[in-house]
Amino acid sequence: MKKSVGAKTIIYPTPVLIVGTYDKSGKPNVMNAAWGGINCSDPPCVYVSVRESRYTFDNIVENEAFTISIPTEEQVVEADYFGIVSGRDADKLATTGLTPVKSDLVNAPYIHEFPLILECKLIHTVDLGAHTQFTGKILDVKVDSELTDSRGNPDIKKINPILYDPAGLAYYGIGEFKGQAFSIGKKFK
Repeated sequence: MKKSVGAKTIIYPTPVLIVGTYDKSGKPNVMNAAWGGINCSDPPCVYVSVRESRYTFDNIVENEAFTISIPTEEQVVEADYFGIVSGRDADKLATTGLTPVKSDLVNAPYIHEFPLILECKLIHTVDLGAHTQFTGKILDVKVDSELTDSRGNPDIKKINPILYDPAGLAYYGIGEFKGQAFSIGKKFK
């Protein structure tokens, strides 16, 4: 029998998305946002949900742009720090020793040391209540070339991204391969 735990923000897996923006003075800032993911395939889009009180909120509105940097398991400490300190109070990139890089396509920085980057132009904003959902059209995806597969696509096992557990307030790795999507289910056809 299933047990009710109430209406909570629990879903698995939850990505760890490091959102990059510039403030009004051009200072790079990053924040850890677990509320986000792909929300359209044509055009390719990703969303992040941010509270209006967050430093990143005004930066996205002002620049109509953001990046998403995907951290690895080895970068979990830095990723967590980006979610517990405000850019109003600290230069998070300087503190962690990570390098901001200006996007080629949008007015937002990404983190050089993180292996997978999405450069996004803001195309839609929805006030949801406690959070505002920002949808960005993905203008480009960048990946460290040594972390691609034989087809040139990002290889999840080489990147080793981290996942967030909203129920346990913990980070995890991705686990092992279970089967090829759009293929293993064909046994029921």
